[in-house]
Amino acid sequence: MHVGLLILRVVVGLLLVGHGTQKLFGWFGGHGLEGTGQFFNNLGYRPGQPMAFLAGLGEAVLREGALRARC
Repeated sequence: MHVGLLILRVVVGLLLVGHGTQKLFGWFGGHGLEGTGQFFNNLGYRPGQPMAFLAGLGEAVLREGALRARC
């Protein structure tokens, strides 16, 4: 049971890393801060670029939480 939870946390953490780096740096086919910021502006989250930064940073922090979670 513990090994299964560890594997799940690692997989979820790595997915969040990939998604966050798409927002922050444009890696893995993402649009980076500028493109994501424009998208956030279109959604009504203003100012878009700082919101995109916070979203990417939040995903990086959530990754740490997913990896360190105790069940």
